[in-house]
Amino acid sequence: MRNGASISDLNGICVAGITPFTTIDFPGRLAGVFYLQGCPWRCRYCYNAEFWPLPPAGQNILLEKILQFLDSRKNQLDGIVFSGGEPTIHERLPVWMKAVKGLGFEIGLHTGGVYPERLKEVLPICNWVGMDLKAPFDLYEKITRVPQSGDAVRKSTEILVASRVPHEFRTTFHPGLLSETEILEMARELSALGVQDYVIQSFHPEHCPDKELRESAVPGAGISPNLRSTLRSLFPFFHVRE
Repeated sequence: MRNGASISDLNGICVAGITPFTTIDFPGRLAGVFYLQGCPWRCRYCYNAEFWPLPPAGQNILLEKILQFLDSRKNQLDGIVFSGGEPTIHERLPVWMKAVKGLGFEIGLHTGGVYPERLKEVLPICNWVGMDLKAPFDLYEKITRVPQSGDAVRKSTEILVASRVPHEFRTTFHPGLLSETEILEMARELSALGVQDYVIQSFHPEHCPDKELRESAVPGAGISPNLRSTLRSLFPFFHVRE
């Protein structure tokens, strides 16, 4: 492997699921996605709730199969996205990323910004980061169900904005969780922190563990035209992802 990495560096990697091909999870690249096991939050709209438990409660894919996958995708995929769960929960994430990058793949990261220092550590390895933003920082608990979880996210937002790593920030919108007034409050906070690229993405009920949210979802529901216009004025790059 290149960059001084070795196969043994992938020992203990907590991959609980793999998407073999995607064109939407790593902008401009054909990628695979590694879903790492474990997350400290319990967001009501999460569609990856099966990845919440930490190992050994989670069921991880054997390293041999991960290596076979990576070997079979050389010259086919541009990159590998580390998603979750929350990938930055793992102390060895930088080692795993370097090992995969050493095989010739670019590295993407999906994160909620839960662990600012770990995020800062892996950013030099990453080619792109997508960071999920849940709510205004002081209202984070209503989504994550973890007190003061917005404090870490504010720090992570500042770290990512200050980096030179290409990235986007995105928020899942369900009117039962966030009002348009709260979306606007959050957007103004983010704009003040220097966020340039912001996405509102519609809620999709598939695999959501919360029955109330699933049943109250309206297909195609999104933010109002007035709010869209205001958000466009706050960010150089803004769009709605249906």
